Amino acid sequence: MRTRPLKVALLGCGVVGSEVARIMTTHADDLAARIGAPVELAGVAVRRPAKVREGIDPGLITTDATALVKRGDIDVVVEVIGGIEPARTLITTAFEHGASVVSANKALLAQDGAALHAAAQEQGKDLYYEAAVAGAIPLIRPLRESLAGDKINRVMGIVNGTTNFILDKMDSTGAGYQEALDEATALGYAEADPTADVEGFDAAAKAAILAGISFHTRVRLDDVYREGMTEVTASDFASSKAMGCTIKLLAICERAADGASVTARVHPAMIPLSHPLASVRGAYNAVFVESDAAGQLMFYGPGAGGAPTASAVLGDLVAVCRNKLSGATGPGASAYAQLPVSPMGEVVTRYHISLDVADKPGVLAQVATVFAEHGVSIDTVRQQSRQDGGGEASLVVVTHRASDASLNGTVEALRSLDTVRGVASIMRVEGE
Repeated sequence: MRTRPLKVALLGCGVVGSEVARIMTTHADDLAARIGAPVELAGVAVRRPAKVREGIDPGLITTDATALVKRGDIDVVVEVIGGIEPARTLITTAFEHGASVVSANKALLAQDGAALHAAAQEQGKDLYYEAAVAGAIPLIRPLRESLAGDKINRVMGIVNGTTNFILDKMDSTGAGYQEALDEATALGYAEADPTADVEGFDAAAKAAILAGISFHTRVRLDDVYREGMTEVTASDFASSKAMGCTIKLLAICERAADGASVTARVHPAMIPLSHPLASVRGAYNAVFVESDAAGQLMFYGPGAGGAPTASAVLGDLVAVCRNKLSGATGPGASAYAQLPVSPMGEVVTRYHISLDVADKPGVLAQVATVFAEHGVSIDTVRQQSRQDGGGEASLVVVTHRASDASLNGTVEALRSLDTVRGVASIMRVEGE
């Protein structure tokens, strides 16, 4: 074993960073044995140096992250500060001064992953980011390495624990959205401002990363269709249960049937209770992968939290340190396919549409005619009169597979009918 330690700079010492430092200290001997050399925490960059950080030598704390990554004796920089800047500049500076990088920064990788990979390649350094998607779940490395010889056709998953907790509560208790969100906040699953989670921004960044790796194509955050879950209601769950389904906020990355393009999207969807993702409860994450040779695979586990995310960071740290000792680098970005990313209008899926209609003869025929005129085939229809009378009824239509554009045209035409009082909800149906 080499006795000279590999030096690690830690950028950020919050929930994840403090766990990374703790594990590096408490598991130092095991990490050294696995790597083939000891690893030493050489510096920790923070914004609030006065804060007490148990188990970390105060002499390692600095507010000058730039000076830390420029030291020249740093072997690996671990970036867990998040956001775009200063993280982007610090990472590229680290490459320029001889360090490889381990990052958990999904937003930055989704926006500028191609440029960061190019910077790493130019300097002959590693860029690893297992912790950027689905916390502790081994996902990036299996997609990038274990399935490198296979053709991945679809990746569909629950990649945000906050939204899954909220939807699970709505499903299991009948709670409304706000009530479930309040509980998630009280338990620490939701931030004070939950926008990034509930509006799908967090999941969209992860979808961009997953699509790029899976399809060997550059996919940016702007390429990902995003739809939040704040409009999901208790009535939607009642309808889903009537279909033998539940509702999840899904990140879906698909290769087109002809293989000529890909799509990446995030939105709420009904999935059958028989699908493995339907049983993912609480704040857990799970990703379902479909490929030509391996078939169907599912990766499941805690998708967030200090210790789980730190586990993924440390796994990358071990890999990068091993590469450093052997004088090699791991796999970089693979974008040889250069497939175009199709717009959401071209995505084909099933739909569940709930309409408020006049309760009188001929309404169903009118609605069915509109669907037929727009080339959307109906699978099932359920009509029920309102118990309170008033001359209105609920009409639920489930389609066969149709494009998003044709469905939107259908809905606009339905709104123009005098007998249609309103469109109560529209939801995609996935996981057939």
